[in-house]
Parts: sequence; structure tokens; C-alpha cells
Amino acid sequence: MSRSRATLIGGSAILMWSLLALFTVGTAPVPPLLLNGLTFTLGGALGLIWTWKAGGFAVLRTVSWKVYAFGTAGLFGYHLFYFSALRMAPAAEAGLIAYLWPLLIVLFSGLLPGERLTGAHVAGAILAFAGAALIVLKNGGTLSAEALPGYGFAFLCALTWSSYSVLSRRLGAVPTASVTVFCLTTAALSFAAHFSLETSAWPVGMAGWLSVLALGLGPVGLAFYTWDVGVKRGDIQLLGTASYAAPLLSTFVLVGAGIAEPTPRLALAAILITAGAMLAAKAGARARAA
Repeated sequence: MSRSRATLIGGSAILMWSLLALFTVGTAPVPPLLLNGLTFTLGGALGLIWTWKAGGFAVLRTVSWKVYAFGTAGLFGYHLFYFSALRMAPAAEAGLIAYLWPLLIVLFSGLLPGERLTGAHVAGAILAFAGAALIVLKNGGTLSAEALPGYGFAFLCALTWSSYSVLSRRLGAVPTASVTVFCLTTAALSFAAHFSLETSAWPVGMAGWLSVLALGLGPVGLAFYTWDVGVKRGDIQLLGTASYAAPLLSTFVLVGAGIAEPTPRLALAAILITAGAMLAAKAGARARAA
């Protein structure tokens, strides 16, 4: 598989994650950990099909338990920190801190063999982060001392996902089918945490269950498999910068659905994120040509 094709496949995860907010709205009033368990169960089931199509389940026995522990920690840890951050700090500010992960991916990827980090990569990531900040902090906001624990969890969220993504590059020989086990184990841990910490509430009507199904098949399902392909075989620095398109596209989707309003701030964010992604893409092309 070529590097450009793998990058495109990884980029499809960003498109699917842009639907996360829309589908999540439709799942109310399901609590976070229960929703995590339901959707990762669907994602794991999707992985069983992926694994079967890829050559069979015997390949799963060739993967070390350490890899399974690593992948489960990445998926479960990210969502645990994310949900905790939103409970303990204002959602907008916590969300912005959590969205440091694309910038961290760009920075950390410079430590990988065969990768070269340039000033243009960093500048592109910062431009894209500024665009994401305009979206996440659309109503303004300041950091409060009372919410510091929540901000800490948000930073751990960013650190967890960026580390998972970059370290996955070192596991290039591990088949993407292993994500099946990551998802199923994450689902089991989420259900256990739900029954210990949350009060159960199920989706309302057909629309609610269809939203859960859509989440499990897309943003919390197939997206993790295509992302795995992208970070292992594609341009990880470009993917990191392009990831800032997720909150932008998510906002466009919400506008199209009539849930959010179009604003000049959204247009400026689009310009910043696009400029950042283009700058990172050109930097990557120059680095490979050098």
C-alpha cells in the first residue's frame, strides 16, 4: 500500500469523527460510559468482519498481549479522561485542551525513525489549532482555578491519544485486525465502569437506537481501523494537522442539521484550518523530496 493511499484511508477517520457530535446528540439520555460500551461493542463486531475478510482470526493469536494492553489503554484511557474532563470542567475549555492531540502528534512524530519535523509543520499545526480554538471557544471563555482537575484530565486525554497514535507507528507490523480486540476489551471495561459509576438510561425510540448504531459503525467503529492504517503507513504529520478539520466539519454538519448557526467566526476558522493543513502538506512533500 502506498503512503498516499494509506494517508487517504486514515483521513477517512477524520470525516467520520466529524459526525460524532451529531450522532451523540441523538443518543441522549444515554450516559457516557454506557454509550462507550454500546458503541465499542458494535465497533468490535465490525472488527470481527474486518478480520474475517482480511484472512481469518488466526492472525489475532500472533499479536502479543502487550500490544493488546497498549491498544486498550489508548482507546479506553482516551475516553475515560475525556468524559471525566467534561464532567469536572466547562465543556468548551476542556474540549480545547483535549484538542491539543493533533498538535502533539505533529510534534511527537518528529521523534519517529524516517520522519522529519520542520518549522512549517509546527506553524501549520499552530494555525490549525487557532482555527479549532475559534470553534471550540465560540462563546468565549476563561480558565478557572476550580476546574483545574478537569483541565488536567483534558490534557491527559490529549497526551493519551497523541501517544497512542504516534506509538502505533512503531507497531507497523501488527495487523489492523488487532483493533478488534482493542474495541471489545474497551467495551467490556466501559460496561464494568458504567455499572459501578453511572445510572443506566437507554436510547429513546428508533432515532436514538439508530444514532447508537451509526456511532458504533462509524466514529466509534470503522474510524479506529482506518486511523490505524493511516498512522502506521501514511503521512502521520499531515494526518495530525488535518485532524483539526474534525471540529470544523462537525460544526458544518450541525449547521446543516439546523442545530448550530453559521457565523463569520466559522468562516475564519475554516480559512485557518485549511491554511494549516496545506502548509503541513507542502512541508511533508518537501521533506520527502529532500
